[in-house]
Amino acid sequence: MAEAHQPLLRVENLTVRYGALTALNEMSWQVAGGEILGIIGPNGAGKSSCFAAVTHAVPRDGHVWLDGAEVTGLPTYQLARLGLRRTFQQNAFFGELTLLENAMAAMLREHSTSLTRSIALPWQESRTRRNAEAAAADLLSTFGIANDDHGKRPGDIAYGTQRLLSVVLAYGSGARALLIDEPAAGTGGADMQRLADLLVNLRKRGVAVVVIEHHMDLIMTIADRIVVIDQGRKLAEGAPADIQRNEAVLEAYLGRAA
Repeated sequence: MAEAHQPLLRVENLTVRYGALTALNEMSWQVAGGEILGIIGPNGAGKSSCFAAVTHAVPRDGHVWLDGAEVTGLPTYQLARLGLRRTFQQNAFFGELTLLENAMAAMLREHSTSLTRSIALPWQESRTRRNAEAAAADLLSTFGIANDDHGKRPGDIAYGTQRLLSVVLAYGSGARALLIDEPAAGTGGADMQRLADLLVNLRKRGVAVVVIEHHMDLIMTIADRIVVIDQGRKLAEGAPADIQRNEAVLEAYLGRAA
């Protein structure tokens, strides 16, 4: 269990409305660096809307702080540059590029050369590319993607590896807060264990990890704390063991899944 720290990511009173429908109602939670926060709830509870609100992908009310600085008004791309990033339920890759090239693209800001330098100093461009390839290969291997897969396209690798890849690309050269939406969807067995290892690795690196997940065995094992959402509101929050004993949670979610 992670020790209590100053929150790296904090959200307060986030509210999302789609016309007359309130998808998220005054949602508040926080997560520290080196901590995994799980978010669970029934289908349609507002979990993905919560991620969209945090990353300013939809109009919303409320406030967001990153490492103590309010970032509520910043657009999504600026939040990503500051290290607040997310994945989606559906895999999203550059399908015509290899896994290595996808990883290089995810690290482009840290490993690129200006057009002027590329023309005037081609040797520097070559060195930059070699460094980018090495960094991309290290990123993939560090998070459990075998070297034999680096030269393949995403469509040619196993689905479980694709799910790993989506998280690795979102992390890129070093996310500070990473929102991961149903990473275990469609996986099981060894693939789920690889995913659990990846998430624990992120925690060890000091990343503030927030995971939406329906696989209770996974989230109850790796999460330090869990927030339960039902009908757009926070129903409960606490350690996994406390959530498993919470009568309201059992009725609203865990009981329904049984």
